[in-house]
Amino acid sequence: MIEQKSALIIGASGLIGAEVLKLCLASEMYHKVIAPVRNSLGIVHDKLDERIINFDNPLIEELFPVDHVYCCLGTTIKVAGSQANFRQVDYAYPLAFAKAAKAWNASVYSVVTAAGANANSRIFYNRVKGELESALQALDLKTTLVFQPSLLLGQRSEFRLGEKIAIYFAKLTANITPSSFRAIHSKQVAKCMLTETCSAATGYNIINNKTMHKAS
Repeated sequence: MIEQKSALIIGASGLIGAEVLKLCLASEMYHKVIAPVRNSLGIVHDKLDERIINFDNPLIEELFPVDHVYCCLGTTIKVAGSQANFRQVDYAYPLAFAKAAKAWNASVYSVVTAAGANANSRIFYNRVKGELESALQALDLKTTLVFQPSLLLGQRSEFRLGEKIAIYFAKLTANITPSSFRAIHSKQVAKCMLTETCSAATGYNIINNKTMHKAS
């Protein structure tokens, strides 16, 4: 019999987070799934514990302890409005929840960054993602799983023209693009996150785009 666990999904309204939420709610692994959000998801499920929170000042003690933490937060500078706001969502929030996960003794912290993440990159987006990875590695949690997807496929709530164009060409060239850089569907990323989180080795682990494409 499976020993059921609890999960906390940060970013459950996003492209990957919404898929992770569906999988966690359907999985026998979890008896409780906590989803802190700014606005209600409008989902009713026996396992779901939805919490409307202020991400700048979350009441951590009301969200923890949990066994597994899934962090799927992510935005764009256009949506965020500035580089400072982008860094808040893509660096400060994930790191704050990682620190809480360590303090409350969570067994696994799984986070989405990006292919090309590099703390020394000249590209702001990649640099922030890389800085987050470096900070998480230094934090030394029991298990940290870093997922680095390339261009994401899936139905977003907001329209992104540049991304739509990129996805169009990505689909045209999918057969000749190496799997390390090939666009990947959010459902595949979410599926891989659940599988790896539920069978994780200890320590700091990176799951790159190529590995996620190969996952069944």
